[in-house]
Amino acid sequence: MMKKVFAIVEAGPSSVQGVLAGEALRLAARTEGRDIEIEVRTEQGVLNPLGDDTAISGTRLLLVADEVADEALAHRADRHMTLEAVLADPASALVFDDAGQADDAGADPTVPRIVAITSCPTGIAHTFMAAEGLTEGARQLGYPIRVETQGSVGAGTPLTAEEIAAADVVMIAADREVDRARFAGKRVFASSTKPAISGGAKLIERALAEAKVQGGDAITGTGDKAPAGQKERAGPYKHLMTGVSFMLPFVVAGGLLIAIAFALGGIGASADAASGTLAHTLFQIGAQGAFALIVPALAGYIAFSIADRPGIAPGMVGGMLAAQIGAGFLGGIAAGFIAGYGVEYLNRLIRLPKNLQGLKPVLILPLLGTLLTGLLMVYAIGTPVAAVLAFLTEWLRSMQGSSALLLGMILGAMSAFDMGGPVNKAAYAFSVGLIASNVYTPMAATMAAGMTPPLAVALATRLFRSRFTLEEREAGGAAAALGLAYITEGAIPFAARDPLRVIPSLMAGSATAGAISMAAGVELKVPHGGIFVLPIPGAVTHLATYAIAIVAGTLISAILVGLLKRPPVAAATA
Repeated sequence: MMKKVFAIVEAGPSSVQGVLAGEALRLAARTEGRDIEIEVRTEQGVLNPLGDDTAISGTRLLLVADEVADEALAHRADRHMTLEAVLADPASALVFDDAGQADDAGADPTVPRIVAITSCPTGIAHTFMAAEGLTEGARQLGYPIRVETQGSVGAGTPLTAEEIAAADVVMIAADREVDRARFAGKRVFASSTKPAISGGAKLIERALAEAKVQGGDAITGTGDKAPAGQKERAGPYKHLMTGVSFMLPFVVAGGLLIAIAFALGGIGASADAASGTLAHTLFQIGAQGAFALIVPALAGYIAFSIADRPGIAPGMVGGMLAAQIGAGFLGGIAAGFIAGYGVEYLNRLIRLPKNLQGLKPVLILPLLGTLLTGLLMVYAIGTPVAAVLAFLTEWLRSMQGSSALLLGMILGAMSAFDMGGPVNKAAYAFSVGLIASNVYTPMAATMAAGMTPPLAVALATRLFRSRFTLEEREAGGAAAALGLAYITEGAIPFAARDPLRVIPSLMAGSATAGAISMAAGVELKVPHGGIFVLPIPGAVTHLATYAIAIVAGTLISAILVGLLKRPPVAAATA
């Protein structure tokens, strides 16, 4: 087992940074399943003193300080890092030079060693909730675990080659496809994030019993058969979510740049007359650069999810053709699935001598896959899909009155139904895809509806205190912060405890928020960020009405939750 870590943070006058560094170390240790105690020394005093030398002996000692005044302490420390370095990468502070040897010395060989990856399409809430669920589950079982979170800014605390080699099982809890090239020859178990969040210990036990050996073909993604256990994917939905996940950065960057361009140069920033100005340049980067890559990225990574790396080029080429034909995001989805399943079929069909196998991923599959996808998009699929998209776009733009209200209600109810699950993500993917076709009203309705549930439960814990336990009331503040950032998953803990009353209440408020937003014709060019992107000029239209929609939905849900939810038995004494 890994040794316990003691950390001493010498903050000096930087009290706030010292406390933050301590909390960052505590979170990193919990994610990695390590036991840690942290003493923070500030000018105001010492927080959580560790005690005498006897308490520290036989442990790892980490010293965090910009300037070391105690030379004896510096000599005793196993590792020394600055405050800035710890705040930038707290996980690396827990990696000691001989960790792979001394930490594991004397480890019980009967105790399984587990490494895991968690990921969700947006890389925000479910990714880290699943990591926390697995970490807590491993703690309950007494097993060591290391979790790599593939979040919105890439891999956090990435697994090293040594950790993977030493692991007895690799767990992948993800709602999008994860590259498995690193795990050839290891026992791998895959699931969605939901079971990791709801029951980490149970999922770990299932993984230990059911994990299958990952075939060596995963290194190139071109083997004649899929590695055992790899086809536990959730089918087309998971492939679509993988595409959406990789597409989102292009949508966010492009939308913000266009909004900034309009803020600087007004609505005329897109006109040729503004050529040469900063506003026009920003508009070009956003509209002709980032937005032009939305559909190719969507198609390319749908194909990647299905056929691994050989599917990327055919998928992106098909997506580019879809954009040029006018088939938009619907054409991109079609191109992605055609490329992915086409390359996967060609991979199984084509048999080559062993010494020529290397030609498949870099030459044969990209060439034939691109040819197949391109021809089908140009001659068979592109034109009818373009007609369907044109009809859908025109219908959405012409929506008035009751029809707009209905669509807003549907998108809103879907957003609150499973709060980040498949139904929520289906509404989100639909709205994000329409941004590529310059239709922004569904995105506004979807984000308003997604912000409402966590804001509502947070408000309900204040208005109806007797209906909630002390723990739930304390969690209300965190839920409010998540709601403001458009992280709907903040309401999940409240809904999980009383789903039959809470979920319908949240759906009612979200449907209201979505309906008001759609009926008012609110447009949103940025698909994430919540309240923090709303002040950006040009990011959202009818800002006051949009705020009313969010407040109205929040109030309705909060009141319904408070009226319908039964008070806990211990509420009166909490």
